[in-house]
Amino acid sequence: MEWEEFLMPILVSIRIAFVSSIIVFFIGIAAAWFMTKKKFPGKTLVETVLILPLVLPPTVTGFLLLYSLGRRSWVGKIMESLFNTPLLFTWYAAVIASVIITFPLVYQLIKAGLASVDRELEDAARSSGASEWQVFRYITLPLSFRFLISAYILGFARGLGEFGATLMIAGNIPGKTQTVPLAIYVAVGSGNMKLAWYWSLSVLIISFVFLSIVNKLK
Repeated sequence: MEWEEFLMPILVSIRIAFVSSIIVFFIGIAAAWFMTKKKFPGKTLVETVLILPLVLPPTVTGFLLLYSLGRRSWVGKIMESLFNTPLLFTWYAAVIASVIITFPLVYQLIKAGLASVDRELEDAARSSGASEWQVFRYITLPLSFRFLISAYILGFARGLGEFGATLMIAGNIPGKTQTVPLAIYVAVGSGNMKLAWYWSLSVLIISFVFLSIVNKLK
């Protein structure tokens, strides 16, 4: 076993998970705050759509992304005109797949954190002249800190293990879009069980560490 062959999918997975977890973390905060604070017609429908990827098979989500981001879609055409290359089967497509798949989990944890904040404390800050941004920054976020950290860690771990949607829209390109789950799939298919075990144990250890951290935050 060559170290480069072993490490490359791990590094690709970590890179994709890191970028996607940051993106989905801030999107999740914005969406959770809006859905917690605002009331509007169709709110239940919107929230259902937001968490739908949590229950959909990843391959179905991947197929919908494939259709939405393909070269014939308006998104695909815009991206290709801007960067002179198709969006699909690139590292960016893998990040998008990870963001979509991990969003429902991150969103629900952050929403639970924001909802756990004592509303009387927020109202007291408002009555003292604090703006909504100041209330959010100095009251809401600090008091929901543990939920936020847990959401980020679990989002990272979930992105690290994403398989179906990534395969559909990013492919399995070694050194570019081949993540650890995809590498394990190929290794098993080719009979390289030793390498598959090494990769599986690596993901198992990383996931165990992350879950241990989350449990300590509870």
